[in-house]
Amino acid sequence: MEEALLWSFYGICIAIKGRNKRKNRRLRWSREWLLKRQEFSHVRLLRELEPDDWRNYLRMDTETYNHLLKSVTPYIERQNTCMRKAISAHERLSATLRFLATRRSYKGIGIHHHHVQAITE
Repeated sequence: MEEALLWSFYGICIAIKGRNKRKNRRLRWSREWLLKRQEFSHVRLLRELEPDDWRNYLRMDTETYNHLLKSVTPYIERQNTCMRKAISAHERLSATLRFLATRRSYKGIGIHHHHVQAITE
């Protein structure tokens, strides 16, 4: 009886130790370069474009884009977390339009390919 109790106690200790290892695995939720997304993404380029270049880049003028953004923002906007800022509705929409306009790789958009793929699907 005592031996069975000791073995069960030993098993519980091993399980708790394994659980603690799994918790310690993810120490950083955000990489440094992800925190600089505003600096290095395609949104910075959009701020510097002239109206004619804007039309060429996204295949629509600024008025149409702003109207579309206003219409879809409630559906595509995400909330910030304590770990990182969410990708804004403006970034999501412009990434989608750029991808649909060019069908280039996700790397050219300036957002991690996993996020762009999730946004465009």
